[in-house]
Amino acid sequence: MSKIALTAEDMEVLNSKIGLKHLLANKKIKLEKVLKNARHELKFRAIQEELVKLQLWVIANNKRVLVLFHGGDSSEKSTIIRKILSHNNPRHFRIEVNLPKKDGEVKDDYYFRKFIEKLPRAGEMVFWDRSWYNRALFEPIGGLCTQEEYERFMEQVNNFDKMLVDSGIILLKFYFTVSPDEQEDRFEELTKSPLHRWKAERWTSASPKMFKKYMQHKAAMFEKTSTDFAPWVEIDKDTREEELIAAAEHILNHIPYKK
Repeated sequence: MSKIALTAEDMEVLNSKIGLKHLLANKKIKLEKVLKNARHELKFRAIQEELVKLQLWVIANNKRVLVLFHGGDSSEKSTIIRKILSHNNPRHFRIEVNLPKKDGEVKDDYYFRKFIEKLPRAGEMVFWDRSWYNRALFEPIGGLCTQEEYERFMEQVNNFDKMLVDSGIILLKFYFTVSPDEQEDRFEELTKSPLHRWKAERWTSASPKMFKKYMQHKAAMFEKTSTDFAPWVEIDKDTREEELIAAAEHILNHIPYKK
């Protein structure tokens, strides 16, 4: 066991149910890591209680909440969404995923149509794991849209966001930034995992060339589509735990629910 001086607060954390769980999780105990993981879980448990209160407020007041999650391939948006909603009522939230069009699928003349059909109803929260903003990022890089379609989207998207906000929808837009070193570590971690290796196959920003193009499109998206009524919130943290807590706290701080 690591020899470190423990404070009274450290002992309180270690003697909690969550602290004991982390303490007994491994045969080789590293107290610094145990304390860090236990504090994170205790903090996020309190945040989850507030997220439940927020959802009850949304339901009771027939509010509509729409949260968009974007970021590089290694930002693990789907995991963050699942953890944020892990204690909420699944009858009153939806998780939507914007997947690329399949081969042979007919293109809709109005790009935003499929998103309008899935907007939140009264008393509902909808979380998008990549949204219509794929057209600003992945689609032009991957050849999934033409330059003309990309430019048309960039001209129209602010008006679309404004229409949503004006209709009473609470709209939040997250972008998760991961450093190149952290991205490389996560990519290597995926490729070594027999259960998650498949995820690495569809990373568009794995090569330096693709990463440069992606960052150029990201900069253009931030410059042109981060508005007063629907700004982009960039989360740039070193660990998965910090990313999760930062996103959850921003949701709680920017939706005016009664605590």
